[in-house]
Amino acid sequence: MNKAPILTPLLLPWLLLLGSCSSPPKPPTVDESQKRPVNSAMAVELQVCKSDLQNTRILATESGRMAEAATATMQQLAARQQAIAALQARAATPQANSVFTVRFDFGSTRVAIPAEMSAALIDEARSAPLVLLRGRTDGSTDSAAESRIARERATAVRDHLIGAGVDAARIRATWQPAGDHAADNAATAGRAMNRRVEIEVYRAAPVGVGVAATTAGAAAPTQP
Repeated sequence: MNKAPILTPLLLPWLLLLGSCSSPPKPPTVDESQKRPVNSAMAVELQVCKSDLQNTRILATESGRMAEAATATMQQLAARQQAIAALQARAATPQANSVFTVRFDFGSTRVAIPAEMSAALIDEARSAPLVLLRGRTDGSTDSAAESRIARERATAVRDHLIGAGVDAARIRATWQPAGDHAADNAATAGRAMNRRVEIEVYRAAPVGVGVAATTAGAAAPTQP
């Protein structure tokens, strides 16, 4: 009869523990303000629109770059076409003839051409279709002596060119005893400039190779 009250205090804690373990857990609390619809039609459509917008922006950027590249390419092509047209126009335009001048001492017919000038002259004259020589003096009147000097100067230059390999058949010599002065014939320096033979090297053969030099309306004598 006395054992029952003794066991009750000892078992009471264990009974309370077992009772607490058998109680179900409380459900979690959900914040209603944070709830979002999952895979609703509106949400899906919104996502698709955002994706399409991004793709459109990318395509617009790429299209802009392609347009800029196309514009740059067209500009380069236009520049090249202009350069080609300029070169073609330059090639189609006949170049001016070259003119070399040989000076002479007073009363002299001796040819003295600086080496650099002679090299350029011979190089062009060898391939030219026509080389025209114009013998001149510092004479003020038409006389036999002045005519002889003018002729001999042109002939001396002709012989010089032939000796350097220029085809004689393509050389035409003319001379004029007086007039056609290149400088003031009243001055000593001017007369030195007037004692000369002008050598015109043609780039292309003129129409009618027959040559006659004309100065002040008068035809000068010619020598084949």
